[in-house]
Amino acid sequence: MSSQSAEFLRSKYRSHTCGELRQGDVGTEVRLAGWVHRKRDHGGVVFIDLRDHYGLTQLVFHGEQQTAVQELRTESVIGIEGKVVARDAQQVNAKLPTGHIEISVSKVEVLSAADVIPFQVAEDDGAPEAQRLRYRFLELRRENLHRNIILRAKVIRAMRGLMEEMGFNEFQTPILTSSSPEGARDFIVPSRLHPGKFYALPQAPQQFKQLLMVSGFDRYFQIAPCFRDEDARADRSPGEFYQLDMELSFVTHEEVFKVNERLLHQLFSSLGEGEVSKPPFLRIPYKQAIERYGTDKPDLRNPLVIEDASSIFQNTGFKVFKEALDMGGKVYALAAKRPDSPSRKYFDDTVDFFTKHLGKPVAYLFIDQQGAKGSIAKFVTSEEVSALRAKYLNGDSGVVFLAAGNQPELHGALGKLRDKIGSDFDLTEKNAFRFCWITDFPFYERNSETGQVEFGHNPFSMPQGGLDALLHKKPLEILAHQYDVVCNGYEIASGAIRNHSPEIMYKAFEIVGYDRSHVDEKFGGMVRAFKFGAPPHGGIAFGIERIVMLLAAEEAIREVIAFPLNQNGEDLLMQAPSTVTEKQLKDVHIQLRPNAAQR
Repeated sequence: MSSQSAEFLRSKYRSHTCGELRQGDVGTEVRLAGWVHRKRDHGGVVFIDLRDHYGLTQLVFHGEQQTAVQELRTESVIGIEGKVVARDAQQVNAKLPTGHIEISVSKVEVLSAADVIPFQVAEDDGAPEAQRLRYRFLELRRENLHRNIILRAKVIRAMRGLMEEMGFNEFQTPILTSSSPEGARDFIVPSRLHPGKFYALPQAPQQFKQLLMVSGFDRYFQIAPCFRDEDARADRSPGEFYQLDMELSFVTHEEVFKVNERLLHQLFSSLGEGEVSKPPFLRIPYKQAIERYGTDKPDLRNPLVIEDASSIFQNTGFKVFKEALDMGGKVYALAAKRPDSPSRKYFDDTVDFFTKHLGKPVAYLFIDQQGAKGSIAKFVTSEEVSALRAKYLNGDSGVVFLAAGNQPELHGALGKLRDKIGSDFDLTEKNAFRFCWITDFPFYERNSETGQVEFGHNPFSMPQGGLDALLHKKPLEILAHQYDVVCNGYEIASGAIRNHSPEIMYKAFEIVGYDRSHVDEKFGGMVRAFKFGAPPHGGIAFGIERIVMLLAAEEAIREVIAFPLNQNGEDLLMQAPSTVTEKQLKDVHIQLRPNAAQR
């Protein structure tokens, strides 16, 4: 904090903050205010650690002042006056910036007495999540969570500065908009003035930011709130989230990549702890990502890749592999060097892990100079063992996991296994942020339940090959000008070069079953705008919570959100969602039928 900034913190309650005083302040008369973090009664003297947003300072109470705080509970708010004194050498706390001094208190005022707290703030006492969310304002006082929320503010501030440096302007787009038939479920808002009609909260500012490009603004960004009626998971908050949204005119994907690589490298280098990938980031086509990593969100800190070992087993006598190859499948290998073999229990546990994901087990071999041992050792030839060792272990010792088939689920299971082996064998790089672009996503995909062709990613993306591809290629062969940014196994951004042609848009939606009238009804504003001159444009959106989660080294996204919903989409602090009055329902022309959903 600069001296100029600190000056604005002075008030009748405090001359300094609780993180400010040092040895050079010894002898100074000061005023402090904050929360009682810890209290220790040593008989004749009481010590209190006083906490505010900026840190901790130890207070010492004697005589009359000791009596005034004798019954004071932790988390009460007090104001004090006193003198800064040096701690005895044996009492110095080197872990605290203020650990060389303490305040001998001459006056104390209780500004707000606290009730008995439902869980400890000074330490984690294992309180249930529901209780912590109900009293989230208390949990936010904890050092780690408090620090995460400040980090979030720093991230957003840095994003704004970097975007403005690169010539972007910040605009705000509507919160009340129309419902979209694509993507996740909308949150809908009934209209009082238009009976029977509803607004929707935006899942993203997608159409509006494209309209800004058509309006000639060239480079837009926004720290945008987005609303999706989705279930929670560790890396996704239910209900609402924030994203850094941007759009650029007259660009190809190369210019979009360049802008965002600069943004990410500077952001993570300045606020993260660890080595950061340098631009240009690795680019991995979607198909290759699935084949080599088992996922379109690969963690590149892990050096392992899924290998096609089919050629090694082309003459195999092992029935499982032979049947898979005869049916057009492949044999895949995951190999990791290590001098000694893991235990039999490790292999059994790993087979169980794989089976839970795929429904059938994975084979394994430990290979060294003496040969191979493992679940299929008696079914493989010495030539096959030698080939595996030479090709995937560079002639060293190590473990090779093998699986055969052609179902899509196989790659996913191998991807999970890759992550597990990287962690188990301590292969995954520490203290690093490894970025990559995932490119060339399928424009369409087939719904596994209905068999219908659907948009694979973003319906507003430009298909590679444009209208010609839509007219002459099979839908599932068409690729999109779509790209994701992945960091350490998390998708943190998704974007595309946009479709700015009405005819291409009509045809793209026709393939998934929507005629022109439907497109005009649902996306009329954007289609109409494209008919009056639209620049080629593209953009991307970053999940702010996921970026902060990575920078804070947290595994749950709720740890970087001040007031998150629980796993069921409930706000336990403010008791939302809640019932409303009959009058409120009548105002928006809604009549509830409580049992209708059960019919």
